[in-house]
Amino acid sequence: MTRKPWLATDLKDWNLNKKSTGPPGWGLSTRPTISSHKQKIAVTETRTRKNFTHLVLRSEYQQTSTSMNDVSESLTEADNMKSILSTRTKLKIGCWNVRTMYETGKQAQFIREMRAYKLHLLGISECRWTGCGKKSTSTGETIVYSGRNDEKHQAGVAIIMSRNVTKAMIENAPVNERIIRARFQARQGKLTIIQCYAPTNEAEDKVKTDFYLALQSEREKVPKHDVTIVMGDLNAKVGNDNTGNERVMGKYGCGKINNNGERLVDLCGANNLVIGGTIFPHRDIHKLTWISPNGRDKNQIDHIIINGKWKRSLQGVRVMRGADVASDHHLVIASIKLKLKKLSSYVNVKRKFDVGKLQDPKIQQEFKLEIKNRFQLLENLTTDDTTTISVTDEWQHIHEIYTQASKKLLGFKRQVHKEWITPETWKLIDERKEVNNKICQTHS
Repeated sequence: MTRKPWLATDLKDWNLNKKSTGPPGWGLSTRPTISSHKQKIAVTETRTRKNFTHLVLRSEYQQTSTSMNDVSESLTEADNMKSILSTRTKLKIGCWNVRTMYETGKQAQFIREMRAYKLHLLGISECRWTGCGKKSTSTGETIVYSGRNDEKHQAGVAIIMSRNVTKAMIENAPVNERIIRARFQARQGKLTIIQCYAPTNEAEDKVKTDFYLALQSEREKVPKHDVTIVMGDLNAKVGNDNTGNERVMGKYGCGKINNNGERLVDLCGANNLVIGGTIFPHRDIHKLTWISPNGRDKNQIDHIIINGKWKRSLQGVRVMRGADVASDHHLVIASIKLKLKKLSSYVNVKRKFDVGKLQDPKIQQEFKLEIKNRFQLLENLTTDDTTTISVTDEWQHIHEIYTQASKKLLGFKRQVHKEWITPETWKLIDERKEVNNKICQTHS
């Protein structure tokens, strides 16, 4: 007698005239029950001998599947959140004043240059788009931008991201036509990019002050553990003299500092930021970012700045003169690779004084005399001073007296490693040795 299959796919071959004490999978018949949840659900979708509909099981399954779908969708979104910055991979970013994006064919030009230099992220200054928003290109990049709201095609900033960087973006915050901020997922923490387009050095003081106040406000919104990048056309010459500002900039800047440069240095000093273009020794042609129309004046006014905590993660900052979109500014790129601080395995062991030396009468007498002299000196100081000394301060003085005297006369006790073999074990070893000697002396 052959055994009938009990899987849902084989129920159509089952003899429906065969009597059973219950529907398949309910454990009421003498045949084997179906333990798999998927098999149970499949059985409920098959007509049985008595036309059981199993509405209860089906409704429960639908509710469960709906909740599971919600969870799976959230997990899928979390999996799709790529990490763009880690200790093993390099992130290449750039900033560029392209003069305008409000021109036919201009977008395709700088996207081609972005791909040519293998940039993951590119910050754009002076894009001249109005309003704010997010758009995708035909080649797969994503652009978030922030511009004026009065339909005037002036200023404007944007951030262009590759596909992988787009998947890692957590949020983007358009501020005004001169600042936009975006935050990204990283393997160790998060990455925040603040793209800027600062007023020129000849602009009114109020305009420049308003810009730096807005930039300071955005910097304060960034969590302190984030890798923070401030970049763009800041129209600021910081020069090569870093006297008094060693924590903010290096000695490899160009030219002399101007008013915008002073404002930028003050902002960096207040927020622990480092101007990346000044800390790497390059030739001037690889540091100068702007050339005047007459070709005579050249300045370093486009900058990539990182917070001091992650300064070691900045691998290099350099101008790429080969990139061309008919702009008077050069493309500035930087490479970032996370460098984590190595945790020290050193354990601070408290050292003990060699008090055994006090058994020597000579050292004991010298120690007493040293303590007496130090206490006499402390007493003279307290009598000359009219102010009262607290109990805590007095205890600190006493502790210091005994500590200094012990260091001078006793020294520290050397740590002697004790043998792990006990005296009883040594006794057994000696007995074994005697037996071995007797065996050796015995003549066969």
